[in-house]
Amino acid sequence: MSRILFVHNFFPGQFGFLANALVQFGHEVVALGGKPSVDMPGVSLVRWHHKRGTTPNILPAAIRAEADMIRAAAALEAGRGLAERGFSPDVIVGHPGWGETLYLKELWPDARLILYAEFFYSSTGGELGFDPEFGEVTLAERCRAVSKSATLALAYSQANRLVSPTPFQASRLPESFLSRTAIIHEGVDLKEVLPTPDASITIGGKTFGGDRPVVTFASRVLEPLRGCHTFFRSLPKILEDVPDAEIVIVGEETGAGYGLGPPENETWRSYFWKEIEDRIDPTRIHFVGWLPNKTLNALMSIARAHVYLTYPFVLSWSLLEAMACEALVIGSDTPPLHDVITDGENGLLVDFLRPDLLAEAVIQACRHPDWFKGMRRAARQSILTRYDRQNVCLPQWLDLIRSA
Repeated sequence: MSRILFVHNFFPGQFGFLANALVQFGHEVVALGGKPSVDMPGVSLVRWHHKRGTTPNILPAAIRAEADMIRAAAALEAGRGLAERGFSPDVIVGHPGWGETLYLKELWPDARLILYAEFFYSSTGGELGFDPEFGEVTLAERCRAVSKSATLALAYSQANRLVSPTPFQASRLPESFLSRTAIIHEGVDLKEVLPTPDASITIGGKTFGGDRPVVTFASRVLEPLRGCHTFFRSLPKILEDVPDAEIVIVGEETGAGYGLGPPENETWRSYFWKEIEDRIDPTRIHFVGWLPNKTLNALMSIARAHVYLTYPFVLSWSLLEAMACEALVIGSDTPPLHDVITDGENGLLVDFLRPDLLAEAVIQACRHPDWFKGMRRAARQSILTRYDRQNVCLPQWLDLIRSA
């Protein structure tokens, strides 16, 4: 029996399926998590707490690093409590994105450290400056982007192994880390995520089914980084050419997104909606907010098209689940999508910056659903082959831990 420590500000985060499997195999599994963490059966969860924020008037580029070190100190203090009770992990599996793993090797120097390398920020090749609509990137913005990875680089330098979920995300890492990096995704639970093309879904009193073309768009927060503006701008043409289409938009309109925030007193929906509001029928567009996974998956499964757009950034879980549901994904022709979709085989890719091309692809999907049945089946098959959690991704994770 081994002793495994998971570390994640939002435990279980990406590690739930892995922690559960290790419990089932009889290992002692403990987790360190921040306040939002959730208990799991068989896992001893210890939450850390910090009582201070960042220093007022600190250099702006240093705010992120100081906040990470504050959380690291809080995680270390919670870890000391575990050590005093006799717990010493053989392997630590952590997400360093909030700084929490930084000091744990000082407490347990003999533990093998596996860190999840989700996204390494830099001034080129990623989300920064991708969308020319938001102006040229200043020198100060480039410096801030580099600073966001200061503590990530420190954490990665301590790790015995790194795990990145996709080739594009791994490619963001500095070359010195690549020899220690495995590409392993969390995968999709294909027993739970299934095609349901005949489903009927009622949301807010409105029922969606196979009688009218449904087009879906989903993002945790509606923001330009996930292409909300491109999608909004495609809607007048889609609604005009497919007069019976219904548009379902899933995601929160407020809250912290991954990218640039909206102008003061605006949401990104309100900001971009002004461009199109006099050219659309609002009764056919449904903003439904957050949905449970089961409902979202059923909705994507019945849709004639599911639109997924992203800057060069982290690939969303919803994209893989859409493909597992045999949705026809119309995605952005950007590097994260290249890892999972081959245009014309298991989905369609269009220029992120061309709402006209997006509209045309959606219109064809709505008018000629039979043309795309093979792509839908191929989408699920590609998930089955590469991202089946139980038969592909979990064994890869377990092999990595055994080797550590």
